[in-house]
Amino acid sequence: QLSGKWFLVGMASHCSYLAEHSYQLEATTVTMTILDGQSLAISTFRKLDRMCWEIRQHYIPTQASGHFLLKGHRKSSEVDVVVGEADPSSFVIFYYQKGRSISVKLYGRTSLVSDTVVDKFEEHVRAVGLSEDVTYYFPTYGFCDSADEFHILDGEL
Repeated sequence: QLSGKWFLVGMASHCSYLAEHSYQLEATTVTMTILDGQSLAISTFRKLDRMCWEIRQHYIPTQASGHFLLKGHRKSSEVDVVVGEADPSSFVIFYYQKGRSISVKLYGRTSLVSDTVVDKFEEHVRAVGLSEDVTYYFPTYGFCDSADEFHILDGEL
């Protein structure tokens, strides 16, 4: 059961924006809700310019178990989302693939996870050819729990 509140603990990606702005990473939480028993409604809460924002996304299940599709405005902006490993009581590791680009995210039920979980995450990161120099860990303080109606985005992250 992936539903409930999660904290973004770490992310590995070749994203140039992430590399250039890694010193500005903001504490990020995600609320996952399972809709119609299959698809995932994702609400991401994070600060941008010191304001709390909510980004809403909808992961549509595919035929394969643990595989989802995040539709974009264009076919080329669709993202394949795969649950790499999960212990719903403590952590989940997601793979996100858009075209040839892949990233890995680690979410925890708390903002701090065990070293064992971090090791698992780093194994997944290495398994897809990413390295420590493109792995980022997020702050464990300064979380947003909500955003007002003027700071809600529907769609892509």
